Amino acid sequence: MKPTPGVQPRVIAARVLDAVLHHGRSLKAELAQALGSLNDPRDRALVEAICFTVLRQPARYEAALRAWMSKPLPRRDGELKALVFAGFAQLDPLALPAHAALAATVDAARVLGRTHQAGLVNALLRRAQREGIPAGEAHAHWPRWLRERIAADWPQDEAAILDASAAEPPMWLRINRRQTTPAHYLARLHDAGIAAQLDADVPDGVRLDTPVAVAMLPGFAEGAASVQDASAQLVAEALAPAPGARVLDACVAPGGKTAHLLERDAAVRLTAIDIDAKRLERVRSNLSRLGLHAGVKLDAADAADTTAWWDGTPFDAVLLDAPCSATGIVRRQPDVLQHRRASDLQALSATQSRLLDALWTTLAPGGVLLYATCSILRVENEAQVEAFLARTSDAVAETLPDRFGRSTGAGRQRLPGEGGFDGFYYARLRKRAH
Repeated sequence: MKPTPGVQPRVIAARVLDAVLHHGRSLKAELAQALGSLNDPRDRALVEAICFTVLRQPARYEAALRAWMSKPLPRRDGELKALVFAGFAQLDPLALPAHAALAATVDAARVLGRTHQAGLVNALLRRAQREGIPAGEAHAHWPRWLRERIAADWPQDEAAILDASAAEPPMWLRINRRQTTPAHYLARLHDAGIAAQLDADVPDGVRLDTPVAVAMLPGFAEGAASVQDASAQLVAEALAPAPGARVLDACVAPGGKTAHLLERDAAVRLTAIDIDAKRLERVRSNLSRLGLHAGVKLDAADAADTTAWWDGTPFDAVLLDAPCSATGIVRRQPDVLQHRRASDLQALSATQSRLLDALWTTLAPGGVLLYATCSILRVENEAQVEAFLARTSDAVAETLPDRFGRSTGAGRQRLPGEGGFDGFYYARLRKRAH
C-alpha cells in the first residue's frame, strides 16, 4: 500500500507539540532540531504552521476533547493528544484540504506506534470536520496571574492585547542598506511575485502581505535582507549613534540589532556581548551572511560583570536589549505562556536593574543608553526606568517620537499588533556631561 503523502510533517509536529505542551521544552529549540530532517521547504512550513496554530489556542482544542470524549486521555497519551491537536489545527483555522489532512494525520498515528488508536484519531477529526471545533474561551491558556497583571497595566487594552497575541504576525524584512534600498528591494519582491509594502515609520523595513520561506526571498542568501520585526528594527533608530561612534550591544544574540547598526554605519566601532557562547556562533553566522565581518568585536561574557570584558574606554552609545518576560511577542513565541511564571518577574527585574547600573558606568559623559525590552509589563519597563532615574543623578530621559509607541513615563510602549508591530518598549537615557 502506497504511504499517504505528508505523514512525516504531521509526525514531527506531534512530537514537537508534545515536547512543548507536556514536557516544558522550548518551541524554538525543538523546531530547530526537528526541521533539519525535512528537505522540502513546504514540509518545514507546514510543521511550523501547525505548531504555532496549536500553541496560540491550546485551550480551545482541549475543550473540544473534553466535550467529545467520555473520559480524558491519560498522561501517557500526550503524544497522541498532540497529534489530535495538530489535526484540529489543520482543519481550523489552517483550513487545509480535509481529506488529505485526515488521511495523513491518521497514518501519522500509526507511524507513532499508535495503530490501535488510529480509529480514535479518525473519529475525532471527522467530528471536527463535520461539526466544527467549538469556539470556546480563546485565551483560557493564559496564566491567570499574567492576565491579571495585563488588566492592571492596560485596563483599556487587555482584550486587544490578548487578541493580537493570538493572531499570526506579519513578516517584516530589514533591508541591508550596504547592498540595496528598501524601494529597490520592494521592486525585486514584486518581480518575484511576492506582495509587499513599505512603511514610513520603518525606514529600513518592508512588510510582506503573506509570509514566505526565506529561500523564496531574492538575494537572501547573499545578505540583501533579514527577517526582523518592525519594533526590533526601530531600536537602531532610537539609539541613533553618531557616525563612527564606539557602541556597545550588551545582550546581542541573535544579532539582528547589531547587524542593523553595522548596516547603517560602516564606520561604527561595535562591541557585542552575550552570556551564551553558543548563541554567539549564530550571531557570527548571521553577520557572515550579511557581509559584516569587520567592525564588530564579539565577547562571551556577563555584561553586568564589566571587569571581565571592558577595557575601560567609555562607549558613546550603549544598547541594552534586556532579558525580559517576552510578553510583547507571544504571537511569535506562543510557548512563552507555557513556561513563564509569576516568580520570574522578580528575577528578571533584578537582572535588568543590575545591567542598567553596570552598563551606565561604561557610558561616556554625554553618551546615550537605550533600554529596550519585548515586554508589555510596566514592572519591567516604565517602573524599571523610573527607579533607575531616581537612583542615578547623572541620567536624564530623552523623549522619543510618537512612532515609537504611546508615551509611558520616561519611555515609549508599543503594544502587540499596533501598526502591525510586536509589543516593545524603548527608553532613551542621556548621561549628563560634567
